[in-house]
Amino acid sequence: MALPNLNQYEVWFLTGSQHLYGPAALEQVAKDAQAVAASLDASGDVPVKIVFKPVLKGPEEIKATLAAASADDRCIGVITWMHTFSPAKMWIAGLRALTKPLLHLHTQFGREIPWSSIDMDFMNLHQSAHGGREFGFICTRLRIERKVVVGHWTDKDVVRQVGVWSRAAAGRHELANGKIARFGDNMREVAVTEGDKVAAQEVLGVSVNGYAVGDLAARINSISDADVDSLCREYDDAYHMAEVLRHGGARRESLRDAARIELGLRSMLEEGGFGGYTDTFENLVGIKQLPGIASQRLMAAGYGFGGEGDWKAAALTRASKVMAHGLPGGTTFMEDYTYHMPESGEDLVLGSHMLEICPSIAGDRPSCEVHPLGIGGKEDPVRLVFDAPAGPAVNATIVDLGDRFRLVVNEVETIEPPHELPKLPVARAVWKPAPDLKKAAAAWIYAGGSHHPTYSQALTTEHYEDLASMLGVELVVIDAETRLRELRESLRRSNR
Repeated sequence: MALPNLNQYEVWFLTGSQHLYGPAALEQVAKDAQAVAASLDASGDVPVKIVFKPVLKGPEEIKATLAAASADDRCIGVITWMHTFSPAKMWIAGLRALTKPLLHLHTQFGREIPWSSIDMDFMNLHQSAHGGREFGFICTRLRIERKVVVGHWTDKDVVRQVGVWSRAAAGRHELANGKIARFGDNMREVAVTEGDKVAAQEVLGVSVNGYAVGDLAARINSISDADVDSLCREYDDAYHMAEVLRHGGARRESLRDAARIELGLRSMLEEGGFGGYTDTFENLVGIKQLPGIASQRLMAAGYGFGGEGDWKAAALTRASKVMAHGLPGGTTFMEDYTYHMPESGEDLVLGSHMLEICPSIAGDRPSCEVHPLGIGGKEDPVRLVFDAPAGPAVNATIVDLGDRFRLVVNEVETIEPPHELPKLPVARAVWKPAPDLKKAAAAWIYAGGSHHPTYSQALTTEHYEDLASMLGVELVVIDAETRLRELRESLRRSNR
């Protein structure tokens, strides 16, 4: 399933007022609100459509509008702005009916107070300062999760926050309508990749179901030789091809087998409308190789992936790719693989996986290679090998704690590998976790984080913070400010 164009989604811009102020004032309120909505809609930082709706002045129209937003598949969230004082009891029924994410924009139309001319007419019209507090109270009273953005509507940071929130809303929409296909079960005896799929559909929205590996194998075997050869030529043009995989090379047939697997997988995913999938090397009867380059390229096309049956990783990676669509930097399924702990104290993490790291994070043109895997009992799989470029990134994971889901995020700084890795035939990233490896790893482990995070150089903690709020799941952030004693106490309180 291709990544959606985020501009197909709408966020409704709703302005609160009341009939008390008379027709002339309400006309001005509408004019101002249209200007704010149009400005946000025109910003390159906001990837969705911002749609102005008529000013809301009473409980009936508030309820009708918020119910309509909840029912409209194009609408992924609403922005509310209290231009004047809007008595909050009018909003109760509407907020109860709202099922889409909410952003409360606490702004005012004019940037500055007109000191020499301000009068009561001006004061009556420009009441955002206390109108927003009235609205904020009722949201808190009703336990409404929302993002509050404060500042003038033209400020760059205000617009940036609206853009981040709208991307998170797109990710939430993807989860709410998403489907993950599981080919085979979870890797045997592994705990963190398991979970309650019914609860996941209830809380996250994503539907996760199993499909026969035999059906996938049959689909792979049905792919024509002509289609396989065409995809192999695409590989030849896109990557540095190992000599043995080139046309006429000793292992060209391995490349053809890998291409057949990719085409079969893609066909099943497209036909079923899936946004992501999982496989496991313990259950690939009838498939010659573990899907390596296939999974890498499908992720690059926007699919979520989870190794060893990790459907939560597949779902989060797909949602993350939707949130990041159009931003610089890549997003991929990842694994904390091994540590570098020299006496100098420059502790590092080498992130990788057996095969399946998305080339969207490649710093240079990937190399297409074939090597033994050492596990799984299959033929040597074809894979893309590359290094991730330096720069800030985040690792994020959703875990099932039995009675709730928790989203764990760690901010990291990716670096160029300090040495060549000539004998490591997998894609990889090397990073310094914040605040440092010892504290970050301990915090991640205390929080129960998975060894299969989604790694992104496109997204930030704020994207995942907004997503967690929209989903109503617990969030643990590990960053430069993390203090283990405080984090452990916070986790204890959350477990009570």
